[in-house]
Amino acid sequence: MTPASSADSSPAPLKYQFINAALLNEALTHKSYVNERKSPDRKHNERLEFLGDAVLSLIISDHLATRYPQLSEGALSKLKAKLVSETSLANAARRLDLGARLQLGRGEELSKGREKTSLLADALEAVIAAVYLDGGLEASRAVTLDALAEELRQIESLQTKPGGDDYKTRFQEWCQKRYELLPRYVTVRETGPDHQKLFEVEVQVDGKVVGAGQGHSKKEAEQVAAQRALEQAER
Repeated sequence: MTPASSADSSPAPLKYQFINAALLNEALTHKSYVNERKSPDRKHNERLEFLGDAVLSLIISDHLATRYPQLSEGALSKLKAKLVSETSLANAARRLDLGARLQLGRGEELSKGREKTSLLADALEAVIAAVYLDGGLEASRAVTLDALAEELRQIESLQTKPGGDDYKTRFQEWCQKRYELLPRYVTVRETGPDHQKLFEVEVQVDGKVVGAGQGHSKKEAEQVAAQRALEQAER
């Protein structure tokens, strides 16, 4: 997919049409691309990434404080950290297909830069800033909340079930109550490149496998495994 131009002023899944397409072009241009071309009129996205980080923080903080007035500062901070984490932003960027539109240098292309979590997260922050500069705060708010709609739905679901996201704790309590034993988590497989590792974990009780899960960190895979084990136990 070619970079943005005046005739192509928004990635298709992004629900915003740019007035100044140069801002989108800048947001999707990685430093490696500019460094290889040494042209004074080319801009990479680090400036917009810096601004986007602040805009994103304001939008998410405002949304959470308004949506969950009953939560403490600490609880709100935990929710915010989850939403603006590199993993969450990269997942949102993948849904928007930003990787296909990034302008990268040859080195980044060869190292599969379009799939890198860090580059995708940075690109989304830069796009949020570009929308902010092009259309103002409300336009940027709409784009941000739409991009993170899946993550926001997950948080909404968890608020109706306190502690629902901590499946390891819930499963440990279940095991202690039922068997007077603690579950054991075993990493059985690691696949993928270093920047995109995938871990497969099994959870065992008394030597028997009762659940398995995958994730981009051992902690995430363990949570999924515990969730699967709970689902089986509660049937």
